[in-house]
Amino acid sequence: MAQQVATNVHWHDGTVTREERKGCMKQTGGTIWLTGLSASGKSTIAVAVEQVLCQQGRPVYRLDGDNIRFGLNKNLGFSAEDRAENIRRIGEVCKLFADAGVVTLASFISPYAADRDAVRALHQEAGLPFVECYVEVPLEIAEERDPKGLYKKARAGEIKGFTGIDDPYEAPENPEMLIPTGDKTLEESVTMVLEGIQANGLLD
Repeated sequence: MAQQVATNVHWHDGTVTREERKGCMKQTGGTIWLTGLSASGKSTIAVAVEQVLCQQGRPVYRLDGDNIRFGLNKNLGFSAEDRAENIRRIGEVCKLFADAGVVTLASFISPYAADRDAVRALHQEAGLPFVECYVEVPLEIAEERDPKGLYKKARAGEIKGFTGIDDPYEAPENPEMLIPTGDKTLEESVTMVLEGIQANGLLD
């Protein structure tokens, strides 16, 4: 966990309560954390779910693992330390969105259980919903898909520390949602995520 470095800073409370915000947004904000191997379908599912919720008039926002590295986390690489900081920062951003009443779809490989647990704890401490969604796919299917050609490069030794090849992926043991994309269509996967969001109380 990052240490507080800045001094002479003080938390400034607002007067808008979470219930007021809930009434304004017409929903409970929270984070849907999609984790899984590269090419598992996380981003594709998140894009489709965001579109559905937007069409329903729901405040929703999608945070994508690659996209975030073009801005907020452009100074981070893929070492274990940088991966941890990457997820820590995203967890804080998700917490802000959730507190604002937005449903946030965060699609990140996030291979280490400790990092995902830290984001969960961050939400729990703030009394905000956190729903872990394991987008599960066998490695061989992910390699067959390989839309970015990353597995091929990793197998050839051109990419070091690639999750699933020479860096571990620690699968969630008890995720709130399990989406087996190896044998599910995109439509089926999207339906499962939408039902999971509803079941976990994020849409009133």
